[in-house]
Amino acid sequence: MLNFFRQIFKPKYETLNLVEIKAANLIANYNYLKSCQLTAEIFPVLKANAYGHGLKEVCQILNATDALMVAVDSYPEAQIVYRYFRKNVLILGEMPLKAYTYCRWKRTEVVVYNENTLRYLARFGQRVRVHLFVNSGMNREGIKDLDAFIARNKKYLEKVSVVGLCSHLASADEDSDLNRRQEENFLASLNSLRAAGFFPRWVHLGNSAGVFTLNNKLLTAYRPGLAFYGYHPLPEKNRNSVLRPALQVFSQVVSLQPLEPGESVSYNETYHVKNPTTIAIIPFGYSEGLERRWSGRAKFLVAGSAGNCWAPIVGRICMNLACLDIGRQAVEIGAKVQIIAANPEADNSLLNLAKLSEAIPYEILVKLQANIRRKVV
Repeated sequence: MLNFFRQIFKPKYETLNLVEIKAANLIANYNYLKSCQLTAEIFPVLKANAYGHGLKEVCQILNATDALMVAVDSYPEAQIVYRYFRKNVLILGEMPLKAYTYCRWKRTEVVVYNENTLRYLARFGQRVRVHLFVNSGMNREGIKDLDAFIARNKKYLEKVSVVGLCSHLASADEDSDLNRRQEENFLASLNSLRAAGFFPRWVHLGNSAGVFTLNNKLLTAYRPGLAFYGYHPLPEKNRNSVLRPALQVFSQVVSLQPLEPGESVSYNETYHVKNPTTIAIIPFGYSEGLERRWSGRAKFLVAGSAGNCWAPIVGRICMNLACLDIGRQAVEIGAKVQIIAANPEADNSLLNLAKLSEAIPYEILVKLQANIRRKVV
């Protein structure tokens, strides 16, 4: 009876589009990354809706691991983590000061980039656990001169719990002298902090690439993002990588349009068919995350009556629709269409699609709309 009333007053709506997340692959990636840095902890980065995978779903998957903490960008993301992940959350981004009053301090740690934030947080006392972010050379944000910062703010630092020191590598995926200078600058900051009487538990400089390129036992944690989701941050390693992509994206055919030679497809008549063909329409456009540059370049895998077939995108990609040329293949309304494959060798793998639009994988992942249904398999 209760389910009956729920369906009336709060009907469940499932979109025709689907992001499928392979739980076993995420867990395997986490364990592999941890094996690469045996003396450190791994803090998976779940910002931007867990890189498009679904923050709620990835939190639930990580409960099956020994992860002590996940990292997000802001308080709204932390709210989801509080509900679906059992351990702690590290808020990486800068926030309006008032937002800190809403944090659940028993489960929250925050990154501090400036003295205004530190002084505001000092009012909450020792229950506030902060990670000081130093500008080690990327010159994007952070504390430039830690010694001077400590001198000006020692009394505020003593009011909170300084549990972390962190920074970010600018060129971690390249062999760069800047990486080495950043590591030296970062470790010098660690010495300054210790000399001032603060001994942070978490010392973290490395992102995904840093897991594979840094080798310093003073580093006690790493913050992998892309690698956790199954994509090697060093391009030359992707083909033979142990990492397993966890995401697949699917849609369904909602319309079939038989066309004759000379007829055009979609906006502005950019594509005219040369032979009799059928255009299959999927409810997945640039609003859902398709790159408009994929038109005429990308192809998706369509489930036909006699087997799967590759269908190129033709005509302009629309806000919520895209057109696929399926030729003379027998395809029915409701047929499944694979947009992004988990198999890194597939033509429609994330990495191959990114190359087509001269984008980076991050761009494609984070554009996947949050309102697309997520399913853990």
